[in-house]
Amino acid sequence: GMGMQVGATMDLLRPLLADITADGLSLVGEVTAEELGLTEDDVVLQGPLAVSLDLTNIEGLVAVTGVLEGTILRECVRCLKEYEDPLAFSVRAAFVPEPKSSPRHPKRVDPRKARAEVVEAEPEEEPDDQYQYQGNQLELAPMLREHVILSAPMQPLCNNDCLGLCAQCGKNLNEGPCHCAVEPPIPAFRVVQSMKRKTGGSSDS
Repeated sequence: GMGMQVGATMDLLRPLLADITADGLSLVGEVTAEELGLTEDDVVLQGPLAVSLDLTNIEGLVAVTGVLEGTILRECVRCLKEYEDPLAFSVRAAFVPEPKSSPRHPKRVDPRKARAEVVEAEPEEEPDDQYQYQGNQLELAPMLREHVILSAPMQPLCNNDCLGLCAQCGKNLNEGPCHCAVEPPIPAFRVVQSMKRKTGGSSDS
């Protein structure tokens, strides 16, 4: 019935571990910027993002793969106009259980094992897309938020041929040439002419 729809997005972003089996759990739905914790400073979404994820749980390691699709409003670095950037990228992440806080007085520690654990804890060893979960639920929102932010181009362009703004008058040159561009660069043209004249001179006489 209708009851299932209430808070459906919350469940989409916070699946229960019990629901994620080795066969996998598919999560499909829409999420808003607010639900992902995206602020206007991060990115401006036009409408919700469509999320389609597959989760599999293998002995506590949850692999998440899927696709995010939507539209982002970006500002072109050349002409400064807002444009719609269709977004579609694949998501890959792994969630591992947060390490249980170790008891204060360990009974007996094998130094070799202790050292191995220290090495594993170093951040360089972890792939970028590894996240931790606590308890019986995954928090997908921070991971998806990160993916959306990282998908942003370093130099957003409304299109690759964007002409940008005139450095002199600030007109958007995509809308047509400005008055600054009317005068052709004459000096270079003259140089070419005089070169031709010299070489062509001898054959006339």
